[in-house]
Amino acid sequence: MNNYQLESLLNDFLKPFAIKDYCPNGMQVEGKAEVKKIVTGVTASQALIDAAIDQGADALLVHHGYFWRGESEPLKGMKFKRIKALIENGINLYAYHLPLDVHPEVGNNAQLAKLLGIEQRGGLEDGNPNSVAVWGELPNAMSAKEFSELLAMKLNREPLHIESGVAKSIKTVGWCTGGGQDFIDLAASKGMDAFVSGEISERTTYSARELGIHYFSAGHHATERYGVKALGEWLANEHGFDVTFIDIDNPV
Repeated sequence: MNNYQLESLLNDFLKPFAIKDYCPNGMQVEGKAEVKKIVTGVTASQALIDAAIDQGADALLVHHGYFWRGESEPLKGMKFKRIKALIENGINLYAYHLPLDVHPEVGNNAQLAKLLGIEQRGGLEDGNPNSVAVWGELPNAMSAKEFSELLAMKLNREPLHIESGVAKSIKTVGWCTGGGQDFIDLAASKGMDAFVSGEISERTTYSARELGIHYFSAGHHATERYGVKALGEWLANEHGFDVTFIDIDNPV
């Protein structure tokens, strides 16, 4: 498939123009015109680019690409080396950030719910059909310890648990993969028993304790490896691409 046709296909599926983001979604670096082999991964790090080169990839599809709002603009240092490697090897770089978080099928939130067995009920942000934070219910109530163990088993990473300060089991769960810890206040206001995200801030601890909601920091990378993997599987199954998911270890 032509590289611009692939971008159009991805745009039609993920609908990036329907959500305001702080980075460009779609093709970020142009490579060879014909795309057959695609490597997917969470972040367009040098290690992932090198792996894509080794795989003979025509395209690299990621969740975290480049050109973030507020970042330094000059192409030098680490950014230059990454982009130089892509261009020299003719690798197209496609990146989808928030559109990949919120997609109802292959999105990070949807895939995390599937992994944990949570039935997604809707968004936490009232009036926003593309709410980045969502909520759902476990089939059976769990203790905080049981839920923490479920996260560790499914994500292969021990979560940081901030207790709610009240003795209650977990049935309703709010979540936002990646850096969504500041949605904890909204989740508490909606009556959630627990909130899950990838990161934690100093203020998150006090929100959990004072608002009576369990908080689980499960890792930015760990909570966001499943969306881009599912997107690659969709490209392989529905459109015949040769797709390889490569998970570059990241403890954060």
